[in-house]
Amino acid sequence: MSSSFSPTGDELTTDRLVLRSWTPGDVTAVLDGARLPHWAGDFPAEGDRVIAGLFAEHPQWLGGYGHRLIVERDGGLLVGSIGLFWPPSDGTLEIGYGIVASRRGRGYASEATRALTEFALTAPGVHTVCADVELSNPASVRVLEKAGFRRSRTGTGQDTVRYAVTSPARQ
Repeated sequence: MSSSFSPTGDELTTDRLVLRSWTPGDVTAVLDGARLPHWAGDFPAEGDRVIAGLFAEHPQWLGGYGHRLIVERDGGLLVGSIGLFWPPSDGTLEIGYGIVASRRGRGYASEATRALTEFALTAPGVHTVCADVELSNPASVRVLEKAGFRRSRTGTGQDTVRYAVTSPARQ
């Protein structure tokens, strides 16, 4: 898989996906329950609604290193979202992602996670990207492992494990 990004970071492109920043119009449509023609039939998922609702509290999540929508390059269908929880804490950013059920099993989550992680590691002061995953969610563990994450330690909860990628310069 190859990925590239624009100098402003507004759009990341992989072999099959475009990761583009949320716009205020996207946020409004999700919060208002609108159905836009370029959305997969099951978008937005509950997690997308939660993130859209949090943008007022965390406007930095709309920036270049924030949350993005996942769009299929072929056809332009919006199929999920992915994001970095900005700002970093001691050089570490947390990542979260979700693909709608109708588009799962295609490797999109791993492809998007790998691309956004590579981009995140170019941010000033960022050396690690992590994700906490519940052990009861083996699909998410596979996504992270396919994206190059490795189990690093116990996560924030009793049944949670942290996965991380660290910049080669910090290893």
